[in-house]
Amino acid sequence: MKRADLTEKILDIKRENGWTWKHITDEIGGMAPVLVVGALLGQMKLVKPLAAKAAVLFGLSQAEEAMLNEVPYRGTVMPPTDPLIYRFYEMVMVNGPAWKALIEEEFGDGIMSAIDFDFDFERVANPKGDRVKITMSGKFLPYKYYGNEQGIPDYGFKES
Repeated sequence: MKRADLTEKILDIKRENGWTWKHITDEIGGMAPVLVVGALLGQMKLVKPLAAKAAVLFGLSQAEEAMLNEVPYRGTVMPPTDPLIYRFYEMVMVNGPAWKALIEEEFGDGIMSAIDFDFDFERVANPKGDRVKITMSGKFLPYKYYGNEQGIPDYGFKES
């Protein structure tokens, strides 16, 4: 079985039982819902205790449970073709240079981690149509200036 086959099996079971992602993530628990859903969709891994809970919930074999615990090959074709995912790509293409400039002015020469990262979203009622509010928080990782000579900083933190 390939990982994509397991994802399809999980989605079939979800549909057949009429389960919501909320129900599934409440049953499995252990980490943020976006990480649990991401693992069930093949983009993240579940640690062994959570893979065991998912296996019980979905009635998976030992091999399928082990597959949920494997580090996956992550990512999708670029640019993404799904309209909702493409909008995130579009936000980065259009706003990315400004986000980069503002973050670097505040923190220095570095990046925002997508590994040490938190994500949350909520529905915000609006008479013109409900809105999606997204909160992302990633650790700032300054570039290391290796081979630096005396008097040159080790890292790209904002200079005073």
